[in-house]
Amino acid sequence: MKVNVKIVSAVVIATSAMLVSCGGNQQQQIPTATFKTMNVGRQDVTIETKYSATIRGRQDVDIYPQVGGTLKQICVTEGQAVREGQPLFVIDQVPYQAALNTAEAALQAAKASEATASMNYESKKKLFAENVISDFDLQSTYNSLLSARAQVAQAEAQVINARNSLSYTVVKAPSNGVVGTLPYRQGALVSAQMGQPLTTVSDNSQMWVYFSISERDLLNIVRKSGSLNEAIKNMPEVTLTLVDGSTYEKTGRVESVSGVVNSSTGSVQLRAVFDNENGILHSGSTGNVVIPTTYSQALVVPATAAVQTQDRFRVFLVSDSIAHGKVITVNEQKAGNLFIVTSGLEGGEEIVAEGAGMVKEGQKVK
Repeated sequence: MKVNVKIVSAVVIATSAMLVSCGGNQQQQIPTATFKTMNVGRQDVTIETKYSATIRGRQDVDIYPQVGGTLKQICVTEGQAVREGQPLFVIDQVPYQAALNTAEAALQAAKASEATASMNYESKKKLFAENVISDFDLQSTYNSLLSARAQVAQAEAQVINARNSLSYTVVKAPSNGVVGTLPYRQGALVSAQMGQPLTTVSDNSQMWVYFSISERDLLNIVRKSGSLNEAIKNMPEVTLTLVDGSTYEKTGRVESVSGVVNSSTGSVQLRAVFDNENGILHSGSTGNVVIPTTYSQALVVPATAAVQTQDRFRVFLVSDSIAHGKVITVNEQKAGNLFIVTSGLEGGEEIVAEGAGMVKEGQKVK
């Protein structure tokens, strides 16, 4: 009897274990869930990349005086538009006018001496022809004439120098542009060696906008175009976002790429030019250059369809109502709310479009 009892007990225990095991499998089954799905397709997408930029006038010229003296007149105001050759400042002209008068007087005296020396030489030539004087006397007279002519040339140079110095007392705009700040006031003593310029004239008809891209991005662009020159020609028109968040009304174009890579940042500087007829842009301002990159017939999936784990992305393919994970490679930058798929999908696959982060591997999807 004892043996029979043990056998019955063993059967009961085994049966109970089987029931528990079956119940556990039932608990581990993943419930069916409802998700929105879609078929992977292709479309043209544009990615806009922003780069911090610094705005400079096409020509920013620091204005320094070429002569020293007292600032007698300021002919412009800050922010005024000026034309090339327009007077900006006037420095005390009295000492320079006096120097010019002195130089002109010295020139007249030198010319008179030259005339006298010329007459003596002509007279000596006649006397020499009549054998009245020696060759030495004639040559001495000729040398005196040459000396007088040299003095005239020297006096003429002094007049030119004095006249130039007088003209430098009127400081003129070297080009069309806009006047910057005016740190000096009337009566200030100025000179060519002063540390701060009288002002800056910025040619703002066109603005140069400087920005930097990574060396890797530049290499990609050059490889696609075949050469740096072709890359610059093929670059799309760029836009400029101003400090207030608005977009500048005119588009620009990239004109040049620096031939030197910044070793500390690994970046290369580019320069874009923007027309500035209305004077909205100012030298020294900052903003963001926006470069559009268009991908023709790119394979795209919504960002809600991809699950990121570290540096890997995964989507869930739906086959026979069962979800299976698939690792994909995507472009570093998104096109709005879309990922550009570079590998892992061929197009046409059905995937979970929303809520991919809640899908389990092998889950039945309705």
